Amino acid sequence: MEARTVVSSAPWVSEEGRGRFRSSATTKAFGAAAVIVLATGLTLGLLVVPPDAVQGQVQRIMYLHVPSIVTAYLAFAVVFCFSILYLWKRELRFDAVAVSSAEIGVVLTGITLATGSIWGKSTWGVWWTWDARLTLTAILFTIYVGYLMLRTFAEEPQAAARYGAVLALIGFLDIPLNHMAVQWWRTLHQPSSILRPGGPSVAPVLLLPLGVMFLGLVLLYLYLLSERVRLERLRHQTADLRLKRGRRG
Repeated sequence: MEARTVVSSAPWVSEEGRGRFRSSATTKAFGAAAVIVLATGLTLGLLVVPPDAVQGQVQRIMYLHVPSIVTAYLAFAVVFCFSILYLWKRELRFDAVAVSSAEIGVVLTGITLATGSIWGKSTWGVWWTWDARLTLTAILFTIYVGYLMLRTFAEEPQAAARYGAVLALIGFLDIPLNHMAVQWWRTLHQPSSILRPGGPSVAPVLLLPLGVMFLGLVLLYLYLLSERVRLERLRHQTADLRLKRGRRG
């Protein structure tokens, strides 16, 4: 809707150009599949599989908490890769993917922090503690919020892309630290029970909704990424056209 509004208000954009920025069939398929898979995963996690024998019903928050942070890692890995491509090629099409993925990663990390606080209140008795894993996740969230804010201070797109790319490369170093924190330091957070040597320690019946939810969030990520990249490229094209019209006028 936003893209159509912007395009329709820009009379210098041709009909061919307008059609190029409409959602593709693949993007719509990602969105539809994400709704179906996430609904299935939530049904399995909240209604079908049994509660954890130790933590009880509150453990069900895991089915959103864990897939959210893993998908956030994926989003920030995309930021990392496309930031390198931008610094190498200096093409804004790579930066469009990086900034779009960063926005989605920030939202997913925020969901992780929120669900982790709820889970922590029930298991540890506090909403927050300066545990190594929690602190590093908060730092990760702050770094990429800072990434988005830093870009707004740049006066032109190439500078915003350059500053953001450098910060994205530095910020990505937090992810391996975050993942290994429970092995390297004594923490309240339980050790990794899925991404660990020797395979998952979680019961197979609990792995099913986790896997379905992760798949659903990845599909949702792909849908949002496609839509956000489309809007970012439309923004670049509109800015370029306005600049050209200003020079002619």
